[in-house]
Amino acid sequence: MELHAGNRERLVAALRAHLSASTRPLRGLVLLQGGEERTRDSTDHVELFRQESYFAYLFGVREPGFYGAVDIASGQSILFAPRLPPAYAVWMGEIKPSSYFKDMYKVDKVFYIDELAQVLQNQFSDEHGKPLLFLLHGKSTDSGNYSKPASFEGMDKYFDTDSSTLHPIITECRVIKSDMELAVLQYANDVSSEAHIEVMRQAKPGMKEFQLESIFLHHAYMYGACRHCSYTCICATGENSSVLHYGHAAAPNDRTLVDGDMALMDMGAEYHFYGSDITCSYPINGRFNRHQTVVYNAVLEAHNAVISHMRPGVKWIDMHKLAEQKILESLEKKNIIQGDIGDMMARRLGALFMPHGLGHLLGIDTHDVGGYPEGSERPKEPGLSALRTIRELKEGMVITVEPGCYFIDALLGPVRDDPISSKFFKWEVIENYKRFGGVRIESNLYVTAQGCKNMTNCPRETWEIEAVMAGAHWPLPASSCLVVTPAEVPPSTRRSADVADRVDVADAEEAGATAAVAMAPGHEARKCWHRYSEDEEEEEKGANVASYGVDTNWYGDTGATDHITGELNKLTMKEKYTGREQIHAANGQAFTPMLVAAFVKKFSFYQNLSKTGVICKMVGVIPFIRSSKQLAGSSCELGRAKIAAAAPWRP
Repeated sequence: MELHAGNRERLVAALRAHLSASTRPLRGLVLLQGGEERTRDSTDHVELFRQESYFAYLFGVREPGFYGAVDIASGQSILFAPRLPPAYAVWMGEIKPSSYFKDMYKVDKVFYIDELAQVLQNQFSDEHGKPLLFLLHGKSTDSGNYSKPASFEGMDKYFDTDSSTLHPIITECRVIKSDMELAVLQYANDVSSEAHIEVMRQAKPGMKEFQLESIFLHHAYMYGACRHCSYTCICATGENSSVLHYGHAAAPNDRTLVDGDMALMDMGAEYHFYGSDITCSYPINGRFNRHQTVVYNAVLEAHNAVISHMRPGVKWIDMHKLAEQKILESLEKKNIIQGDIGDMMARRLGALFMPHGLGHLLGIDTHDVGGYPEGSERPKEPGLSALRTIRELKEGMVITVEPGCYFIDALLGPVRDDPISSKFFKWEVIENYKRFGGVRIESNLYVTAQGCKNMTNCPRETWEIEAVMAGAHWPLPASSCLVVTPAEVPPSTRRSADVADRVDVADAEEAGATAAVAMAPGHEARKCWHRYSEDEEEEEKGANVASYGVDTNWYGDTGATDHITGELNKLTMKEKYTGREQIHAANGQAFTPMLVAAFVKKFSFYQNLSKTGVICKMVGVIPFIRSSKQLAGSSCELGRAKIAAAAPWRP
């Protein structure tokens, strides 16, 4: 509970500074009233209690019905607990003594609520007369609701009150996170990232959206002790992924997952009041098709561009516009829209594809307080009006970065009739995306002195997602490469590889092989992939050849490419697409052993290691097949690389 003691210290320091600057005496008590348990409508069913956020910030109390006070002059903290009836011990458990709460929550004193007025009068009356109470009263700029000021019998008669000073000061304290707060936020992110990956691995056509929600909730609670979620889970697939806050009672995550659809999973666990807010988007079948790749990479580019620009002093509204610009540029390159990007930005057309704000402050609340300090105004323009903050970034802020691209009929329909704006859209192409839904990628960042740190750890690149959905562990292991001398590598492979990884598959009998990977230059293979994936006429070739990093422009061997294409054509379409995503060139890196291991394992299920060997040769892989009954008679070319022993990595 040192975290909350630190929060109290920062609040007291801020209040003292404010009072001194306004030449007011350093006297008075901060008084907050904690949350109360609520029943469902008129029933006696008590809903699971979660503490009021400001009270949780200062005291960390998880039980309902408390009051808390902090003396500005001394910094002394006091809790006032409800006096429970004897029947509580029968129905609800042990009645804790006041000493328990003092030790548990690291406060100076604990009394009962029925003693509150007397204690405050006796201990804090001075020459100024009545004790002064600073009460919490202010408006949330997200909900429009007002915080509830503390009240108790006799307050108006025996105390002076100030309802305007506290709210903006404590709100600003919550904006900048302490190291302890960051540690809890990081834990919530770690748990949520792992839960998202578990959902990603288990998702498959035929399931229900609520089953994905269930997997997330189970993992977060079972393995992370996160009983609460930061918000209602958004488990949207297909067209539902264009509904920004899908998952509510009228749209309860109940669609059946369809092969070929995208999933948009927006879910975050909460730990000790502090939350996370993470969104992952991926194809239900584990394989990105061309349209999905186009939209996903547009959003990913915006996501990464914003993160690379984040640092103290940067205006958040500028980051929102940067995200819009990157998405528009990507869509223009893919011939979905046309015209000058500057003109589109001026007409606010980016808001048609990303109608929500880029992100929001994160902390004890998902949409945390402080987005619009006193004196700041919300923009009026489309898209910008949805921003939950327009502040300059400060060191210690935690904020989400969540660009998205959606195809929403309610937004695109009216534009079609606009003679000026409609000319920017290639409507015949957009028609192909009509039932696409949308993509959102959301990470949680905290602002450092020099830039920012991403607290979220989920697969983001398309090949990372495909590898994880195929069964690979996350994070992808750093290559434990062993240098192979040129003399040890076949001449046909030497020009595209000079290092090798040893991959030890968990079950050699099941997987069929232990492969050593001679890795081709990643930038060449990546160019290959993008070249073909951007060519609509070469869609099949892009899926089945370029993704393996084979292209005469980069390898300079027309005969080899013809041979590879021929071998691929011998495979059935099922076999092609089963192995297609298992070997991608990592971004600016080389082929990873994880992807090759997953690929070899997948193809061994077909008992056709000859074809496995063909594909391995395509990507510059030197198959190094170890003893296994399944491999008897395999026609895989073993190569001549001598791979030294390395610490095994097991997928």
